Amino acid sequence: MPDIPSILQKILATKAEEVALRRSRRPLQELRAAARDCPQARGFAERLRCLAQTGPAVIAEVKKASPSAGVIRADFSPVKIAESYEAAGAACLSVLTDEQYFQGSDDYLREAREACALPVLRKDFLVDPWQVFESRVLGADCVLLIAAAMSRGQLQDLDGLAREAGLDVLVEVHDGDELADALQTGANLLGVNNRDLHTFSTDLGTSERLYPLVPDDRVFVTESGIHTSADVARLRAAGIDTFLVGEAFMREDDPGAALRRLFFEGDSA
Repeated sequence: MPDIPSILQKILATKAEEVALRRSRRPLQELRAAARDCPQARGFAERLRCLAQTGPAVIAEVKKASPSAGVIRADFSPVKIAESYEAAGAACLSVLTDEQYFQGSDDYLREAREACALPVLRKDFLVDPWQVFESRVLGADCVLLIAAAMSRGQLQDLDGLAREAGLDVLVEVHDGDELADALQTGANLLGVNNRDLHTFSTDLGTSERLYPLVPDDRVFVTESGIHTSADVARLRAAGIDTFLVGEAFMREDDPGAALRRLFFEGDSA
């Protein structure tokens, strides 16, 4: 089992209790059957691949709060944020659904997805097969699996179930060991989080170091610590074209305008 940071241990313990309660209300077999009846997903990974061929492909995050930063955006409307991102050229959305630590909601995912035509990632802490099928029923097109939160075997199992459910999978890693585990899965998206979960510091060099180790048939996504046009230029110079950004947009009056400024117009801030 990986060396799990204390904050992540706390979140995962809470999540296990939450999932147990939800599962008691709706059995896995019933949820799995409902997932089979869902419309086809929107094609999260494919859209990223297409847009990254001609410019930066941005997964824009709908995020109200975080454990480290507290409330990031008090005036929070998933519908308005999703519409703003889509108009600004976002490739996909990422929506936080964890309630206790990120003040997210399943409803936020539903509302954001209904407000636009973009594929949507459910950003949460998956620890159980039940959540995979729940994500599909909620309307997610892609799910996040955090390598630091589970063993290699668990990672492979959840990845397989997600793809069985018709979902794309973004496996998030923080270092070379986690990347090695991620590459043993069939996940088509590999996200490198530039934030150290032990210290909360960010280092764009993490993405620069790991990018050459990822095969061309996987989509490499850089996450966290991306705030200025210089950050974007640095990562693009390393060959990285796909980005997940949230906090830098959420703190602005118009998140879509902030996205456009950072990725498509240049931002010297």
